[in-house]
Amino acid sequence: MKPFDIALALLVVCIWGVNFVVIKIGLQGLPPILFTALRFLFAALPLVFFVKRPAIAWPLLLAYGLFQFALQFTLLFTGIQLGFPPGLASLVIQLQAFFTIGMAVLFLGERPRLLQLAAALVALAGMALVAAHLDAKPTTLGFFLIIAAAVCWACANMATKKMPAVQPLALMIWGSLIAVPPLLAASLAVDGITAWQLAFAQLKPVTIGAVLFQSYPNTLLGFGIWAMLMKKYATATIAPFSLLVPVAGMLSAALVLGEALQWWKIGAGLLVLAGLALNVFESGRRARLAAGK
Repeated sequence: MKPFDIALALLVVCIWGVNFVVIKIGLQGLPPILFTALRFLFAALPLVFFVKRPAIAWPLLLAYGLFQFALQFTLLFTGIQLGFPPGLASLVIQLQAFFTIGMAVLFLGERPRLLQLAAALVALAGMALVAAHLDAKPTTLGFFLIIAAAVCWACANMATKKMPAVQPLALMIWGSLIAVPPLLAASLAVDGITAWQLAFAQLKPVTIGAVLFQSYPNTLLGFGIWAMLMKKYATATIAPFSLLVPVAGMLSAALVLGEALQWWKIGAGLLVLAGLALNVFESGRRARLAAGK
């Protein structure tokens, strides 16, 4: 990867890591599905009136908007609302990297090397360590909801890989717009109009700030850069960078929310980062061999 592209990937890592603290703050004032809907409403409007729809097939655009935005974040927000710690959520969601690689093998014909498979096993050992220390039913349910969110993210990555060259900002804006109607309908059905009225009656500046952070730095900038990098480089090169998100996520949760950093959380994080290091090393080695030819 070019140094500038590495810097862009690391910028996204920092934004997405801090975002888990922002989610926790926002959920104190809004129900999870309504919070998700407002995030993508503001990401889409008013820019959708000024940015042309990306020139890709509607099925791909619909799949991207639903999996990347509507489904992934409904599951993620609900998992955190159920009590799953935001710092740990930033770690578990990164299973998407390995779900993405697995789907690329099944559907795109990409072939991982032995070292990349070993990297996946190391990272999964970290997830097993997390699962072994969950002791409350709602927290366990939250854990599985966040794993489901990671699967949705991987599905969205597959849609991105099948797209022709596309302007990332347009993809983010139109994908956000697609996510809004089903999210509003789901929120109305699940939360009810009374929950909406209560949430808006008690709306605080910090809640508004959380929604706007979700909409602009996190969605338009972060996912726009991510989509661009996914098109430019092999899946196995880009997807593992997201495994650095837990570093920012767990540290910011500890500093801002006072989330404890027990030994098993640190151990799980180290295992996941070791998996990332192995994967990046193998991708770099393959790139150097290809350049030598």
